[in-house]
Amino acid sequence: MRVLVIGRGGREHAIVWALSKSPKISKLFCAPGNGGIAGLAECVPITELQFEEISSFAKEQAIDLVMVAPDDPLAAGLVDHLESKGIEAFGPRANAAIIEGSKVFMKQLLKKYSIPTATYESFDAYEPALAYLRSQTAPIVIKADGLAAGKGVTVAQTMEEAEAALKDIMVGQVFGASAGASVVIEEFLTGQEMSLLAFVDGSTVRLMVPSQDHKPVFDNDKGPNTGGMGTYSPLPHIPESIVQEALVNIVQPTADAMVAEGRPFKGVLYAGLILTPNGVKTIEFNARFGDPETQVILPRLKTDLLDIFLAINNGTLAEQSIEWSEQAAVCVIVASPGYPGPYPKGLPITGLDQVQDALVFHAGTAVDENGQIVTNGGRVLGITGLGKDIVEARQKAYADADRIHFEGKHYRTDIAMKALK
Repeated sequence: MRVLVIGRGGREHAIVWALSKSPKISKLFCAPGNGGIAGLAECVPITELQFEEISSFAKEQAIDLVMVAPDDPLAAGLVDHLESKGIEAFGPRANAAIIEGSKVFMKQLLKKYSIPTATYESFDAYEPALAYLRSQTAPIVIKADGLAAGKGVTVAQTMEEAEAALKDIMVGQVFGASAGASVVIEEFLTGQEMSLLAFVDGSTVRLMVPSQDHKPVFDNDKGPNTGGMGTYSPLPHIPESIVQEALVNIVQPTADAMVAEGRPFKGVLYAGLILTPNGVKTIEFNARFGDPETQVILPRLKTDLLDIFLAINNGTLAEQSIEWSEQAAVCVIVASPGYPGPYPKGLPITGLDQVQDALVFHAGTAVDENGQIVTNGGRVLGITGLGKDIVEARQKAYADADRIHFEGKHYRTDIAMKALK
């Protein structure tokens, strides 16, 4: 088969890496790809929202499957567009991807079907939102309704911080006019967080191995939220009974609710969960593989990823066997100086040829005119170590993170420590 993956980040590198192992694939393309993906697939200079160019390329190259990885093209309807052109695509249609594209939609869905989540109110005007906020107490969570590159959520520790976040979203439109047109204001929940991804073809839900992300930029969960500074799997400190509770009370009912709403979800459904004293509750849903969760989940997948994609598209996921490795995986994100704020691009990266044990997934890299790999994003590289347990996987990830250099690089030093306490 000839397969095209849409996207350019660390998640897409991990997906391309997994697909490259499939004996059923004769040719892999990625649009637009990055400096690392170029070693596994032919990168095509077409961006994620160039729908006509993507479908024309797929026709010209006789592509058998287009895998749409990022949130923006899913929410904008790339799968619908490709299907309308007779091209097979993997990922939810726009009417299902809205579960990520609109936090207001998601919260209303959960409320309607009594699926556990934080109490909330949503607003599409600033003054009523501000008035409601002032009736609450901190800490409190402010969320932009639309897609904001994983940065549209503020966990405000003070009311001043909460009011500033609300104003930035709705008045300052820091995430754009559409993302900030509505907001969700919700209660702050405490507890361990868990990312639980699932392969879904309508009502059939097959959980992947659980993982845990680290959103704040600094050690000990300090500093502003990022797209994710690292992750690990499995979660030895979270019992299987909790995972099953999440499946029975949250993930399966949500898939069933989407079918009932006439929006059947086919693709990868990501549940961001929190383990509260009152049970597992939903923080968010995403309509695709997580980044960086994918960088620890797919290295543990023993089954051919292409077979799973095709089973979902064919509606035969229930019959598809899915096997996972017992190994542990730890991914450390190496970021640009200044991230998650403004950061430079084009910094030369050295030491990639010195890596000994870890998988290196490129997230924000490019190849300059001299053939040198340089930084091209905030999160630059995901260094994934595999081992018999979390301790060994951590050691490998950090040892190789230290072998890679670019000016001003930074990373958290405490990834996966929650599993070892």
